[in-house]
Amino acid sequence: MQVQLRGTADSALPPDDDHPYRSGVWRPQVNEYDAWDMEVEGEIPEDLSGVYLRNTENALFEPIKRYHPFDGDAMLHAISFGNGEARYANRFVRTEAFLAEQEAKQSLWAGITEHPSNALADHGWGARTMMKDNASTDVIVHGGVALASFYQCGELYRLDPRTLADLGTTDWNGAFPAEGVSAHPKLDEHTGELLFFNYGTDAPYMHYGVVSPEGELVTYVDIPLPGPRLPHDMAFTENWSILNDLPLFWDAEALEAGYYSNKFRRDMPSRFALIPRHGTSDEILWFEADPTFVLHWTNAYEDGDEVVLDGFFQHNPTARGVPRTDSQHKGFETLDMNVLEARAHRWRFNVKTGECREQQMSDTCCEFPMINGRHGGKRHRYSYNARCTPGLFAFDALIKHDLDEGTEAVYDMSDGVFISETVMAPRDGSTAEDDGYLVTFSSDLVNDLSHCEVFDAADPTTGPVAKIRLPERICSGTHSTWAPLGGL
Repeated sequence: MQVQLRGTADSALPPDDDHPYRSGVWRPQVNEYDAWDMEVEGEIPEDLSGVYLRNTENALFEPIKRYHPFDGDAMLHAISFGNGEARYANRFVRTEAFLAEQEAKQSLWAGITEHPSNALADHGWGARTMMKDNASTDVIVHGGVALASFYQCGELYRLDPRTLADLGTTDWNGAFPAEGVSAHPKLDEHTGELLFFNYGTDAPYMHYGVVSPEGELVTYVDIPLPGPRLPHDMAFTENWSILNDLPLFWDAEALEAGYYSNKFRRDMPSRFALIPRHGTSDEILWFEADPTFVLHWTNAYEDGDEVVLDGFFQHNPTARGVPRTDSQHKGFETLDMNVLEARAHRWRFNVKTGECREQQMSDTCCEFPMINGRHGGKRHRYSYNARCTPGLFAFDALIKHDLDEGTEAVYDMSDGVFISETVMAPRDGSTAEDDGYLVTFSSDLVNDLSHCEVFDAADPTTGPVAKIRLPERICSGTHSTWAPLGGL
């Protein structure tokens, strides 16, 4: 293995840290590397071309009061494939907040489970304001540039998708919205357009936008809501974009007192806004469905007069009936998808009649779905999901879900080995939906190693066709993306 150490971030965490989200699979990293000629078990496919990007959250300093894993600083990991070879890089995202805390050598912003008044900084970002925009939630590639984003709205930080060189923040020729952009903007691989939303505590409470392949903001409209909400993801079809108003959101009384406490209203319906891709607010079609919260959507597509939406229905969004943890670990029970009871679900919206039908698609607890990106907004058959580890925000198995047949093929990781959100990378020249590879990063706590693991998407149960050893064990985190070679 050829490795170059490119940088080391300052950190002041205790060496014997036992916080569950700053140890184990969530042990943070401080080192940045470039690596090539890495050790490979098996063989890297010659017809795998592109880059796998993964965003992770790394704690560097003690929190002002309480630490939550979503408070960590963004570190992107990139592994590029071509001609049977791979090259790896990892870099911290140079957010304004990261740079300020590196200079101060301490935390300056209050975390998600802290009162905003605890912040030492005099400004902040996000839907609830005064937050640290750590850009650590999501990553996507648009116009050949990687964009790292924050789940409660902020900047889109730009990086070279292969080298992870810092390219500054997104501007869209001066049209970047003051409200910021939420995590989970969507790329339509067929048009090259980027679709996004944002949200906040001021009316109209949500906006939706479209950016051209050339980086011009061509659509930006209000999505009027009854009050502040907590949308996390969106979906799209060839003609529609789908946004949501779900009955898990900030408690109004707490909000007036300056607190941000989530409450699930079981007596309210889930509402879905279907808007033409370049439509206006008065063209929105609203649908109602059973109350739930959905963290992530799988995909959506059009089927005659119906729009079909797949995602993960939470049956217990606020961990009702589960004993609360101590104040230091407040809110961690809601990180366990087994507690939240997330299940694959399908909604059907009839745009002619206004009818909504829905059904559960699986009894398995899993989440973080990925599809073949060529099927984004179009009919899909397969979803590649992560099985959620009981009691911990981590993934211990890879599941290929055949939504047509209702079957699931499972690959279990070994004890003490956890995987990342797993992308589907189409094979060069492929035509079938599952003709390609599943690419993920794994963290082996037993041997203190990380690998990039590559599976045959047609049958992941046969195990990895290649395991590429990384320079050191990586921290866990949230989201990833795949960008084909032709898109870079």
